[in-house]
Amino acid sequence: MTSGVLNLVVKRLGIALVTLLIVLFAVFFATSMLPGDTASILLGQAATPEAVAGLREAMHLNDPAILRFLRWLLGLLHGDLGTSYANNMPVAALIGGRLVNTMKLAAITTLLSVPLALTLGITAAMLRGSLYDRVVTVLSIGVISVPEFMVATLAVLLFAVYLKWLPALSSVNEAHSLTDLVRIYAMPVITLTFVISAQMVRMTRAAVIETLSTPYAEMALLKGASRGRMVLRHALPNALGPIVNAVALSLSYLVGGVIIVETIFNYPGIAKLMVDAVATRDLPLIQSCAMIFCLGYLLLITAADIVAIMSNPRLR
Repeated sequence: MTSGVLNLVVKRLGIALVTLLIVLFAVFFATSMLPGDTASILLGQAATPEAVAGLREAMHLNDPAILRFLRWLLGLLHGDLGTSYANNMPVAALIGGRLVNTMKLAAITTLLSVPLALTLGITAAMLRGSLYDRVVTVLSIGVISVPEFMVATLAVLLFAVYLKWLPALSSVNEAHSLTDLVRIYAMPVITLTFVISAQMVRMTRAAVIETLSTPYAEMALLKGASRGRMVLRHALPNALGPIVNAVALSLSYLVGGVIIVETIFNYPGIAKLMVDAVATRDLPLIQSCAMIFCLGYLLLITAADIVAIMSNPRLR
């Protein structure tokens, strides 16, 4: 790795860290401005003003916002996510199991969507201009144009309401066999796969087509190499950087898509936990969940930037 590449990588990491701090600041103050008083919501309508005032003092809600933010940020640096207002439990304990469920959903979606998207994107580039290429392109653009909640709603109507093949809700606790797991994960995974695969297909196709137009690829064809051999032996190794970049960028859409999918299918993940925390004004839980989503998104975007930098031939 040259000094120029190393400097750019360090710069990207620095930008990601500054972005994370800005987002943490924005999330904290945005959640602090949610309508309704946290102490009143927790105690209920029958609570006396004295009880509400005492709870606000005990929860440090009367402290200045900047002081509460610095206290929360200091806790994060020490690995302390705080205590849930609604459950009176450590936030880390509440997030732990839910985060595992979300990671399982993301992992299954990745294992299904990445091979599917790469196969469609590479073969469409190899058969550029053919009927197959046009069909893949039209379908990809069509899927990209449909929002996640619409795909999830249509999946529920088709597979749960009309065909009655799959359950409308995804309850992981009810899985007792492999068949149950397939039925529970089917619709959330299908929805997320639709969301991220279409974009990945488009970006992969563009990367391979760009590589196929290079002089060395054309020279391989002139020397008698078949188109398939030329793609597999010459084009793909050189398009690996852009393809990995396309995969990382496409997977970043999981961050937004998983929030909608978990809510619609009642999947017990961290996104559903955050949505439920909004109803109870559980600020530490909301802030921690939002931070995890932001961190995951930044890691994927930063990884895509670093791959793009390291695969750039001008910087080698």
